Amino acid sequence: MPKRDVVFPADRQALYEINKYSAAIRSGDFLFVSGQVGSREDGSPEPVFEKQVQLAFDNLAAVLKAAGCTFDDVVDVTTFHTDPATQFETVTAVRLKAIGDPPYPNWTAVGVNWLAGFDFEIKVVARLPQPT
Repeated sequence: MPKRDVVFPADRQALYEINKYSAAIRSGDFLFVSGQVGSREDGSPEPVFEKQVQLAFDNLAAVLKAAGCTFDDVVDVTTFHTDPATQFETVTAVRLKAIGDPPYPNWTAVGVNWLAGFDFEIKVVARLPQPT
């Protein structure tokens, strides 16, 4: 079995090594991105919810960029929310700015009761751009 083709964003690999997982894995034509949270550079949660969501999207953008992708390449989105009823509107506003115009990727939102000190997490699958 071949080794995993791992992707790490610039200057953040140490945070992934602490928790023993990869930011993303290339497999065939796809990029599978681990859940991204609104963590600051030191790994701590951003306390302001809207900023935490924006930072999660920024962290996701950095992983996508490291693999040569953008949000235009995202085909599937899963978001995790500690309080979906009160968070949904804020998350949707940030998500629509990042994702852009239709057609939109698939999206599944899941309510959870624990995200290791965070209130929002996003994971995606993206199609890797084909060389021209």
